[in-house]
Amino acid sequence: MKICIVSSSGGHLTEVQMLRPAYAQFEHFFVLNFKVALMDQMIGRTYFIKHSERDLKFFINLVESFKILWKERPDIILSTGAGPAVPVSLMGRYFFSCKIIFIETMAAVYKPSLTGRIMYKFADHFYYQWPYLSKYYPRGIFGGSFV
Repeated sequence: MKICIVSSSGGHLTEVQMLRPAYAQFEHFFVLNFKVALMDQMIGRTYFIKHSERDLKFFINLVESFKILWKERPDIILSTGAGPAVPVSLMGRYFFSCKIIFIETMAAVYKPSLTGRIMYKFADHFYYQWPYLSKYYPRGIFGGSFV
């Protein structure tokens, strides 16, 4: 099994790194939307796509995502959110039959994030970390905080 781990830099990347025990034993690679200093386990396993803020670069991200996924052929796409989650997941789901696992950011306490609202519509497994979000994500799974 091969896992594509998608994240923006900053807090989302910190969250996905906290999940490392769940994916470390599997072949995996990362897709980020901003060049950052990489942790040792990410060196040689990380692709960077353009940073998009809900603009036309989203379409560039779709093309970049397709190229990465064509090369890597993952089985699963795992994301904790923000910018690159949507284009990579769309390409993975509809062109490569990837299973999508999305974990709503822990920063979304009282209302869902924009990425969470979009990903909820097509993720195979959707998790949220605060019980208040259950009314927004009735098919989602309350997983509690992984911190």
